[in-house]
Order: sequence, then C-alpha cells, then structure tokens
Amino acid sequence: MAGLFGLIARRNLFLKALAMDVMGTASVALFVLVAARSGLRTPIVPRADALAGAGPWADPIPQAVILTAIVIGLSIQALLLVVITRLAAVDPLLETGSFEQLQPPGPAATP
Repeated sequence: MAGLFGLIARRNLFLKALAMDVMGTASVALFVLVAARSGLRTPIVPRADALAGAGPWADPIPQAVILTAIVIGLSIQALLLVVITRLAAVDPLLETGSFEQLQPPGPAATP
C-alpha cells in the first residue's frame, strides 16, 4: 500500500521509481510468504538410496519463477533509473508537471 500511495501521491519521477521498487519487493515477499511451508524436502538428492522413505518434495518451479521475477524487476528498475538520469538533463527537478508542459520538437524541414 505504501508503494501504491507513493506512485499516486508523489510528483518526482525518482520517488515514483522508488515506489515501484517497493511494490515489486512487496509482491515478491507476498509470494514467498504464501508459498512458505514447513516439512517439505528440497529436491536435491545426494545419493540414489536417499529416495527410500522420502517425504513430500518442495516444487522448484515457483521458486524459479520468483527468482526470474526478481531479476526482471531489477533490470526494469535499472533501465528506469537510466531514463530518469537522462531526463534530469532536461529538468533537474524531475517533476512530472514540468515534463507535461514541454513542447515536442517541430517537424524537420525538408529541402
């Protein structure tokens, strides 16, 4: 909820990116909290005879999906911060209102 509030209430682009990161981290934490169960064995078998009498196994697919979501979220945040850094050259305050007032460049003159 704090990330959503920051995304809606803040006008600074850097603070909006920070709020998006908080939202992404919260969603990953929610999935980890929901998927956490005790009594499951890891799907790593050290010996062939270790399968005898084995209890329930943990499913590695949700773990792989969450790790992939973390990597994708990190790369999106890095790309967003690069874009914000480039926009800081135009307006150092990074306020969304000032970018809405900018005029787009005119069409190129054709000879």
